[in-house]
Amino acid sequence: MAVHACLSEFRERPFVDADRIAAAAVRALREEAKLTPKPGLVDQRGPGAHDDMDVELLLRSAEALRESLTACASAATALPVGRELRVQLGVVGRAGERAMLSATGGVNTHRGALWALGLLAAGAAQGAGATEIARIAGRLAQIPDLQAAGDRAPSHGERARFRYGSLGARGEAGAGFPHVLSIGLPTLRAGRDRGCEELDGRRDALLAIMASLDDTCLLHRGGAAGLALVQREAGAILAEGGAGTARGRARIDRLDETMRRARLSPGGSGDLLAATLFLDDLDDSGDRA
Repeated sequence: MAVHACLSEFRERPFVDADRIAAAAVRALREEAKLTPKPGLVDQRGPGAHDDMDVELLLRSAEALRESLTACASAATALPVGRELRVQLGVVGRAGERAMLSATGGVNTHRGALWALGLLAAGAAQGAGATEIARIAGRLAQIPDLQAAGDRAPSHGERARFRYGSLGARGEAGAGFPHVLSIGLPTLRAGRDRGCEELDGRRDALLAIMASLDDTCLLHRGGAAGLALVQREAGAILAEGGAGTARGRARIDRLDETMRRARLSPGGSGDLLAATLFLDDLDDSGDRA
């Protein structure tokens, strides 16, 4: 089903602005893409550990997801949390993935981010505040989408999840996004409270997530040893004072060089930073269901 068909089927209630929810999600994806520097990730300096992406591709991908994210929020205004809504979100998500791949020439730029932000957009249509939005998204993530069986081959992240026993994107969502609520948002907001620059606070939030998350993108590319290296070094940067200090910035540069050489990309952590920015935006702007 095309994304626009999904959207037309679920029109939002008058007190929910699905377009604004989707705009906040797209904005979060764009801000995550543009944040520079980011160890191992695409940023405005270059492709990081990737050889098939750049910032312009990520920005185009983010815009391609706008309609599907609007449809996720709209569907959640018409249906209660339950299997029917979960099925509809699956239909919308798969249409959104096709739109993304069409816009990027087949490059998987934002599959994990679409999963996370689609659920959170639905949560934002039914709840207010980061904690409640994440709780609703977690309830939806726990409901199996039986219609998805056989739609596509497992992703690299899904294979790593099975091999290493990590939670992966689905486990993170099903648990109510703990790395966003308990790590990303508190780190971001603590930086503001200390008066640090906003972009440094965002980098510190990313590093804090990287230091804790069993990132399946890292597991896929570097195995357990690669994951352990990145977690250790990200934690060490924060211990040096974070991105806002000269020592922290120097360690970020060294870690980025190591990750680029080893082709280690913390893509799952990047997705959760986008989710962090999305929930922070909604909390700050007052957008809600």
